[in-house]
Amino acid sequence: MQFPHLFSPLRIGRVTVPNRISFSAHLTNLSKDGLPTERLVSYLAARARGGAGLIITEEQSVHPTDRAYEHLMEAFRPEIIPGYKRLTRAIHAYDTRIFAQINHNGQQCSGVLSRLPVWAPSAVPDVMYRETPKVMELEDIREVVAHFALGAIHVREGGFDGVELQFGHSSLARQFMSPLTNFRTDEYGGGFDNRMRFPLEVIAAVRQAVGSDFTVGVRLCADEMIPGGLTLEDAKQIAQRLEATGELDYFNLTLATFYNLYLVGGPMHLPLGYAVPLAAGVKQVTALPVFTAGRINDPALAERILADGQADMIGVVRGQIADPDFSSKAREGRTDEIRYCIACNQNCYGRVGLNHTIGCVQNPAVGHEDTEGECHLRPTLRKKRVMVVGGGPAGMWAAKIASLRGHDVTLYEKSQDLGGQVLLAAKGAGRDEFGAIARNERNQLARLRVPVELGVEVTPEFVLDRAPDAVIVATGSRPKSCPVAGADGPNVFNVWQVLGGEAQLGERVLLIDYDGHHQATATAEFIADLGKTVHVVTSALFVGSDLGPSQDLYLSRQRLLQKGVTLTADFAVMEIKGLDVHGFDVYSNVWSVISGYDSIVTAMGNDACDGLYFALKGRVPEIVRVGDCVAPRKVDMAILEGYRAGKRV
Repeated sequence: MQFPHLFSPLRIGRVTVPNRISFSAHLTNLSKDGLPTERLVSYLAARARGGAGLIITEEQSVHPTDRAYEHLMEAFRPEIIPGYKRLTRAIHAYDTRIFAQINHNGQQCSGVLSRLPVWAPSAVPDVMYRETPKVMELEDIREVVAHFALGAIHVREGGFDGVELQFGHSSLARQFMSPLTNFRTDEYGGGFDNRMRFPLEVIAAVRQAVGSDFTVGVRLCADEMIPGGLTLEDAKQIAQRLEATGELDYFNLTLATFYNLYLVGGPMHLPLGYAVPLAAGVKQVTALPVFTAGRINDPALAERILADGQADMIGVVRGQIADPDFSSKAREGRTDEIRYCIACNQNCYGRVGLNHTIGCVQNPAVGHEDTEGECHLRPTLRKKRVMVVGGGPAGMWAAKIASLRGHDVTLYEKSQDLGGQVLLAAKGAGRDEFGAIARNERNQLARLRVPVELGVEVTPEFVLDRAPDAVIVATGSRPKSCPVAGADGPNVFNVWQVLGGEAQLGERVLLIDYDGHHQATATAEFIADLGKTVHVVTSALFVGSDLGPSQDLYLSRQRLLQKGVTLTADFAVMEIKGLDVHGFDVYSNVWSVISGYDSIVTAMGNDACDGLYFALKGRVPEIVRVGDCVAPRKVDMAILEGYRAGKRV
């Protein structure tokens, strides 16, 4: 077997999991009214069907004061048990084990949602929610401890194989343990033993409630990664103290807090397996199984971590969101068929953070596994000759899905490679993994033996001469011109020209950001890496204004500033005279001129390339357009529309 460690069983308490791949806890927003839904069941069951050894549900609240998110399951309600049973039966059908994570978020909650005071060890507002908590009284502490036990009882009655106590990045327990958030002067604050009192009481109550024959583990913060907070050495001491109770069966490690949330779901700029050294550190001091996670998107990397003894279980979350069959493909040696996660965070963290249901830019079936996905494709009743024009993500997906349904498909691309704008985006600083989107789909088309003709400029006459039964137009978009006077000057370039190596940039470059996303920030960093002096101006509140939901804002701004890039917000560009940029402050309305630069680069977004579609409309039996040639958007919509077109044609 290619990955012997990864596909070896692991004993965790009284439970044996068939392999070392877990689908760890993460928010989905797929529950409703505090209860699991059929959509959630289908979502998790798809990963069990795909071969995951262990599934751990997203956090479930143990108390009415704990409402960090609108769509949070409530483990303390007895009416949740029937939903639990439906979920656990669905997972057990595939010989996968399932644990439930239960939690109280403490200060990391919102009274707007609960309509109750937020409870915490001390009156310290969370950096994200910014709501001053009520300092928990002794009776409050006893009540929450009892509710943890109640939730654990419901978990066991619901057919789960174990329960995981969230003591990690978003948890009341961590807030009691950390000197950063615990300023109490009673028996629950001060020294180490007092700060450990609450989590120890929770463990004891849960163990008593579920009995000795039920698996209990802890999601532990291995390092808060902020001055004054818990460090790895603290986490080692905590792990030893918790293990000494004899009441735990494993540690599942996380890191950071809401002060540095980008470390929880590491974006593309963080290295693969960035949290593994923390797991290795804790594993040195405990005999219990240690779980790790954090940008482990490749079975070869997971195998090496296990072989080196750095961890005992590998959490592959985004990797299995992108490809539910990650585990089975790895087991069968079909690694070239895995749809590898690129950590773009646009539709997993990005959607959930905006209170939408979870998604994935590369997998349009996410959250809709009960009705969507390749397993639900119906063979066509009439085989058609389908011409797909454009080899970007939309075109590749349309060709793949139409081929899977049994159509005779040919894909045409005017350049010499498949990938479209993905290939250009991957040239941005630190964005090379974005190119995996193209690689993943090239592999699929090759596996299906879909004919691909490169270097072909498709004209209306070309299409009409071949008389296809259906045409899918995926001709993409082109950079939008800057709409101000003087933007067509000889030293004014667009982002595509810069990343494509066509721009002859001077030493001092001004970049005008009307994009708010990676098109601007990654290009600015690309230019800085060339040794140029870079100044970015935007009319928005800040440069990179759309990068927050994907956890990219902090690191992008940090890298730009460390590389000497100047950032100017609230400046509306109105005219370019030579290389002088005239505009005004959007709040004060005071006009000024930015000058002294050799080159200007504009990030303005794109215009649709829809000429072929309109030239053929009404002249072929069936035509549909997808992706940017409908309206320029991000890659998730291109893939979704390509998928839908392949289903519909």
